[in-house]
Amino acid sequence: MIKFKNSITKKIHSLSPAQLIVSFYFIAVLIAVSLLSLPVARYEGVDWSFINALFTAVSAVSVTGLTVLNTVETFTVPGIFILAFVLQFGGVGVMAVGTFIWLLLGRKIGLKERRLMMIDQNQSNLSGIVKLIKQILVLILSIELLGSIILGTYFLSYYDTWQEAYFHGFFASVSATTNGGFDITGQSLIPFANDYFVQFIVMILITAGAIGFPVLVEVKEFIVNKNGRFRFSLFTKITSITFACLITFGALAIIILESNAYFKGMNWHESLFYALFQSVTTRSGGLATMDVSEFGISTLLVMCGLMFIGASPSSVGGGIRTTTFALNILFLFHFARGHKNIKIFGREIHEEDIIKSLVVLLLAILICSSAVIVLSVTEEFALIQILFEVCSAFGTTGLSTGITPDLSSIGKFIIICLMFIGRVGLLTFLFILESKQKPPNYRYPVERVIIG
Repeated sequence: MIKFKNSITKKIHSLSPAQLIVSFYFIAVLIAVSLLSLPVARYEGVDWSFINALFTAVSAVSVTGLTVLNTVETFTVPGIFILAFVLQFGGVGVMAVGTFIWLLLGRKIGLKERRLMMIDQNQSNLSGIVKLIKQILVLILSIELLGSIILGTYFLSYYDTWQEAYFHGFFASVSATTNGGFDITGQSLIPFANDYFVQFIVMILITAGAIGFPVLVEVKEFIVNKNGRFRFSLFTKITSITFACLITFGALAIIILESNAYFKGMNWHESLFYALFQSVTTRSGGLATMDVSEFGISTLLVMCGLMFIGASPSSVGGGIRTTTFALNILFLFHFARGHKNIKIFGREIHEEDIIKSLVVLLLAILICSSAVIVLSVTEEFALIQILFEVCSAFGTTGLSTGITPDLSSIGKFIIICLMFIGRVGLLTFLFILESKQKPPNYRYPVERVIIG
């Protein structure tokens, strides 16, 4: 027994940080499957096959929201609270929750744990990582609590009892802030399609979860700073501007493309809120105020692109992330002008970050293209529906044209893999292949290759 334990310990210590992170997310999925499979969590007669259980668990841990079963018809009240817990766990990340538990137990957080936190939160250095995790947990829980109180109080006019109103407010707040995309209305936010207050609050919560935890921390520090000398980081400037531009572009594109189609005959404010909410939710939210399958192909393609980009790094969302998209655009612009370096906001982008952004984009295109090809063979749906489902899963968004429950077992497994990769992050996923062997200390002669 001791020899077996030592063997397991040795095996764990031999894993790289990226491999450990992926392993922790696998364990989180297994825990989610076990919790959601408890008899108290589900109604009798639900088709809770292993593939459906795994799909739901991965969707919750990756805070995607794609479902093969109707949430409100599948889970009991205790089950919905369990689902909310899993969404919380997946939203802030396994290492953030682990840090919280370590702090409660009074355990010393060592260098290895700090490295794991750094990778899980897409940070580039260890400095202040524990403090950042503490701030993230406090901010997210505070935002969710405030959202629950506001929505719960407002829902008193929708539901018969205060218990039901605050229950719906609580779950809506958790689902929106974690960008989980799950709902307990049975119709996402379609019942609130004409309630702009609910939509406004939900859009704020989605943005808070998707814009990036470091941005929230810096905004908080800016507010409480009294000497007026606070300076936002380059990361916050790039991701905030990119985030705002993507939402604006998405809303305008949807309005223009659907002006003579879905929006025909609507008032300007109806069209604006429909377009704005659908643009915000493509960041990674997954909640919708309408059936997106009613949009035209051109609009769905725009939404595919927005979901493929996804949320910001160190947030609850997936995709290639906003900074990756921004750096690729900046690289193309500067390269076309003959510049070797990217300079912006009085700073120069590190060459390694530019290479990483190109690697992430290329790998994402390869993964999503491969998934589309496989699904086009195994599933009998239109290509645009398959592409939309793939981008939604990869971006951990959760929007769907309605094909998710009808996917084959192979199709569900492909979507499961995409959701999982989208949550752990492409760089972490790529680094599981990292070798601990030292690179060779020799180099070959350099030779140029014709490009283009």
